[in-house]
Amino acid sequence: MHGTLIYREQPAQISRAAVDGDDLWLSLDELKTATGWELRPQGACLGDLCVPIPAGREAEFVRDGGTRLNLTALGRLLGQPVVHDAARAVWFFGEAARARASGLSSLEAPDFTLPDLDGRLHSLSDYRGKKVFLVSWASW
Repeated sequence: MHGTLIYREQPAQISRAAVDGDDLWLSLDELKTATGWELRPQGACLGDLCVPIPAGREAEFVRDGGTRLNLTALGRLLGQPVVHDAARAVWFFGEAARARASGLSSLEAPDFTLPDLDGRLHSLSDYRGKKVFLVSWASW
């Protein structure tokens, strides 16, 4: 299958992929080139990060004598959203929710103080550690 794979926000052309239902099977060389992932004895690895293939589920992840990896199964295991447009032969793998959440949890909004409708002052820092819903409006 010829198509486009968007992984980690980087598009790559794929030409030797196999599609089986909702699964995208990539040859190991195309997997490495398009995504950076590679298959090692430890499992699927991206640099120093290795994800073991779940025991008893090897056929869901690896086939053709270990020459192809199911990128969609790996994405599901990692919690990545996957979108496939069959008509255009495009696959998109989003960032895992866990990765997005950890990035957002380290962000800190600047502190400010505003009055409520009764004139009482409230500072954002008063609500540290709690979820706060902020609404703003402007006439321009």
